[in-house]
Amino acid sequence: MSESGGVLIIADDHPLFRAAMRETVGRMLPDAQVVEAHDMAGLESATEAHPEADLVLLDLHMPGALGFSSLVYLRSHHPSIPVVVVSALESVEVIQRAMDFGASGFIPKSASLDTIAEAITAVRDGSLWFPEQVSDSGEDAELAERLSSLTPQQFRVLMMVADGLLNKQIAYELEVSEATVKAHVTAILRKLGLYRRTQAAVIAERLQVHQPRVDGSASAAPG
Repeated sequence: MSESGGVLIIADDHPLFRAAMRETVGRMLPDAQVVEAHDMAGLESATEAHPEADLVLLDLHMPGALGFSSLVYLRSHHPSIPVVVVSALESVEVIQRAMDFGASGFIPKSASLDTIAEAITAVRDGSLWFPEQVSDSGEDAELAERLSSLTPQQFRVLMMVADGLLNKQIAYELEVSEATVKAHVTAILRKLGLYRRTQAAVIAERLQVHQPRVDGSASAAPG
């Protein structure tokens, strides 16, 4: 680990968990600048303000994010910043998909402080840190590569389309004209090889985080 504290971004919608992570980081790296984000918009602002950040500690479940969309966004638009997913979902499938989508590490929220410190140290030193033996399956990695061709604004539009918003609603949310939104949608469909905007729902489903139900089936769940 480098001697300088650097900049670490903690992205989680739970203030108590952010406070706990800030305390942990503070003990490890007393000189580090810790930046907090509680939603996707805050995460985008934090990474734009600190493109040289040493690490992002990322919870998958935040307002404005859909499943792995926040991880895909970071790997696409800030590839130099390593990302460690910190999640309450600890199944091998979720860990595997986090790796496929480009995470440098995965810390279960149930992990001890020593484990959290070990993971942060390893990733800041340029290594990968995962609690299970996983390998790149390729399927989600291929999707991540396709999504990386989108600009940040196009990525935001895609997530809103997948959420069922109409062009005029997206235009209002982003404070742009409806014509601009239409142009973004056209570019998104072309880049992703889609033919209809309704197919964006398929992309959204691929980004969802699933965990097994008691009956053995799968269900979408927060991270």
